[in-house]
Order: sequence, then structure tokens, then C-alpha cells
Amino acid sequence: MMKASPILVSHDGPVLRVVFNRPEVRNAFDEEVIEALSACAASAAADPSVRVVVLSGTGKAFCAGADLSWMSKAIAYSQVENLADAEDFALMLERLDTLPIPVIGRVHGAALGGGVGLAAVCDIVVAADSSVFGLTEVKLGILPAVISPRGRAPGHARELFITGSRFGAVRARDLGLVHEIVSEADLDTAVARRVAELLTSSPSAVAAAKALIRDVAGESPKDVIGLTTGRIAAQRVSPEGQEGMRAFLQKRKPNWSL
Repeated sequence: MMKASPILVSHDGPVLRVVFNRPEVRNAFDEEVIEALSACAASAAADPSVRVVVLSGTGKAFCAGADLSWMSKAIAYSQVENLADAEDFALMLERLDTLPIPVIGRVHGAALGGGVGLAAVCDIVVAADSSVFGLTEVKLGILPAVISPRGRAPGHARELFITGSRFGAVRARDLGLVHEIVSEADLDTAVARRVAELLTSSPSAVAAAKALIRDVAGESPKDVIGLTTGRIAAQRVSPEGQEGMRAFLQKRKPNWSL
């Protein structure tokens, strides 16, 4: 019998839907999932027809962290082998995080360990009110090292990293990890609304905005005056910048709006 793909990838017009497909282990990830997600992110970045990516999971959970069978193999790994393993995971997160395309996370059930990392690299996270989050690595004697640069609330990281405690959707929203909370029954409707909203935005402006956020992070305003003024000037004279401003003045939809 052919082994099921660890992720399901489908094109829904300009929307790329990426579904974690290991419900029997609550979509826990292993080296195959990491490789598939990394390749999917690289492919999406090179595909101009993709304007939104939606990450979700089959079954009862979004992603329950690392797969136990994968972890059992890692026990026997040398430090060099563990380093290569961690680097693959880090590269996958980096590729998702730096996509020039908006990424929406549809979170239900559990998002634990690396599942929190996957949520953290999404631009918008819509979560079920019953979902549960946790950076539980210390409970296993390890740590959320690769995920740590993706943290959105450094002041809370101390508590969450060292206790491994689980928390609900409301606290996840307070931490900036979740942006909208709805009932599980309403998840698809809420995600569809977010997708529709993103499809009215200029693709090149979205890509430039995502890059700008990374480039100004941690900088003082005066130190990035040249960067920010250069970016807006370049976008204004770009084809989509010209089209968007003309469409606004002419009271019509721009040509990218679906």
C-alpha cells in the first residue's frame, strides 16, 4: 500500500492550500514533513500565480510538535547529526517566514513545540477558541532553540520556555501569536474572509511590506530613514504602485483585485 503524503498541497485559484496530513499522530512532524514543507515553500516563492498560502491540519490537531518515532531515532544521533537535523528544521521555518506571499495559519486542536513555530511564521493566525498552545520542549529535556527567534513576546518567553506550560487561544492572542479567535465551526469562514481581504492587496506591495518589516525590526527610526524613503519611492513608481494610485483616484478596483 502506498504511503500517504505527509502534506497535501492543492491550488485553489491563487490560494495554495498546504495541509498537514498525519492525523494518526496529530500532525506531528518528522524529517519527511520538514523536507516536504521546505520544498513547498521554495516552490511557492517561485510561483507568481500564488498570492496566499493557507496552512492547516487534518484530524484533531494543527501540529502536536515532533513525532515520537522521529525523536526515538534522534536519541541515537551524534551531535553532528542532531545539528544537521536542526538545521533542516530551521531552514524550513526560514523559508516559510520569508515567503513574499501572505501565509495564513488555520489552527485547531493542539499547536505544541514546533507547531508553535509553524504558527509563529504565519502572517495571520486564525485559531479555534478550543485550541491549545505550548512550548513543551523542556518537559522532554530539550529546548525550543530553533523556534526562539520567531518569538513575538520576549517578556513572556522566559516563563513559557522554562515551564513548558500550555495556554489557550486567548493568551496566544495576547502574546501576538494569534490574530483572530473563532469557534472551530467558523474557522473556514474566517479564513476565507481573510483570504478575500488579502486578494485585494497588491502582490508586490505585500512582498515589499513583508521585507520591510524584517529590515526595520530593532532599528531606530532615524537610522532607517534612507531605507524607508527609498522603499516607498520605489514602490510608487512601480507598475502596481502606479496602477493602485490611478485606480484609487479613478474610483475603480486595481487590476490585481479579485
